[in-house]
Amino acid sequence: MDIDQNLSESILDNLNIMDQIFEGANDLVIQEWRFGMDFSISACSIYFKTLTQEYETNYLKRALQDLLKYENEPATDVTLEAFTSFYENHGVSTKNAVLFDRLDDVITHILNGHIIILIDQWNKALAFDAFAVETRTVAEPVSESVVQGPREGSVEDLQTNVGLIRKRLRTSDLKMTYLVGGGESKTNLVYGYLDSRVSKPLLNDFRERISCIPELEILETSYIEELVEDNIYSPFPQVRFTERPDVAVAGLLEGKILVMVDGTGTMMLCPGLFIELFQSSEDYYQRTVLSGLIRLLRIFAFFIALLLPSMYIALTTFHPELIPTILLLAIVDAREGIPFPAFVEAFLMEFFFELLREAGIRLPRPVGSAVSIVGALVIGEAAIAAGIASPSMVIIVSLTGIASFAIPQYSVAIGLRVLRFPLMILAAWLGGYGLMLGLLLILLHLCRLRPLGQYYMSPLAPLNLSEWRDVFVRAPLRQLMRKSRAGTLGKTLQRNDKR
Repeated sequence: MDIDQNLSESILDNLNIMDQIFEGANDLVIQEWRFGMDFSISACSIYFKTLTQEYETNYLKRALQDLLKYENEPATDVTLEAFTSFYENHGVSTKNAVLFDRLDDVITHILNGHIIILIDQWNKALAFDAFAVETRTVAEPVSESVVQGPREGSVEDLQTNVGLIRKRLRTSDLKMTYLVGGGESKTNLVYGYLDSRVSKPLLNDFRERISCIPELEILETSYIEELVEDNIYSPFPQVRFTERPDVAVAGLLEGKILVMVDGTGTMMLCPGLFIELFQSSEDYYQRTVLSGLIRLLRIFAFFIALLLPSMYIALTTFHPELIPTILLLAIVDAREGIPFPAFVEAFLMEFFFELLREAGIRLPRPVGSAVSIVGALVIGEAAIAAGIASPSMVIIVSLTGIASFAIPQYSVAIGLRVLRFPLMILAAWLGGYGLMLGLLLILLHLCRLRPLGQYYMSPLAPLNLSEWRDVFVRAPLRQLMRKSRAGTLGKTLQRNDKR
């Protein structure tokens, strides 16, 4: 049915159209009633009971309070002419009343949780916002828990998330632009930025890339990730996801663009730089020396998670002379009776470790943690007892898994899981030369990434020593706050744009 038309003056014609459009929707309520002198004016309310408030509210009387003489007066002496003139001349004072005359607007507002009021002999409709669906309350984010710092996390309600951001950035410089996705979902989303901090070429590039959103089904923030990224096949994330409003505000202050989608608690900051993958919000709530040491530990954990199995394969297979003699004898003694070469042994252990980790994530939380921990212990002990794997290999795989858990961004750990196996193949094929070749290819790939036109490895490549105050270690907050006030990152992005 064509809904691109005006409403009819006949309430019966409009109701017939509604019956055809929403045929089979048993949760749609059409309530007919009358008001005015001798109750001569026919009207009806249309809404989804699954989307609107449970308590009864007389929306018509709420809007007519300015028209009635007394607040408790029944609307029995209201004429149709006075009623239509009142609304058409914007006499309504309630903030949630909207007047329109298009059928497609009626459909959209009904699906958005509005109560629609149709009046006979009037070709317009009233919409009152009554949306009320139970959502998760603001609580501490599970994926980004901290010992010291704010405990608020984003939720699945878009307006609540926008409010959490505006509560922390009380400035007119914060701009929020709302969009609506296409398809059947018609998902609401918003992107925000600080007008004085964001790079204008970056903002224009972002807007150009998301211009197709009105034609796409958007169900989650990650749907927009591929629109923003240049290389969607890269194992490294080029945006940053967070559930913490304080992290989102810090990104806005650094000149980034924040994206939020209705129905998901995950917020996206873009562009994401490589060095930001090792930063945590708690770094800025602890003492400078302690946060610097922890960040160095995360960087070290990154290289352990990426290289440890490959280094073990390369050293034991091609370069045993680099291993201390006592340690080498211990490894040889532990590997005695193992039927597989080091590569096959490492590949099998890594495969089953990843399988256990995935099973622990998919199972219910009380069961998943027990299965992953107990399963790893039992399988490791059984593999050693059966002579399938050596104790040293079990240690290598365990340390690799622990190191991947120390990285704040979960998407980085997933990327390392992808890269670990090709590096193991290169190490088993060419030894240390193959490992160096793989690292060189990864480095070249990182240097070629340009999320939203910005250098992914900045400020490491191109080298900018003035920006190293928050790279490997964190400088005192006094210096970082001066940097924030000066908008240094925004200036850096603008310099990158000129290049």
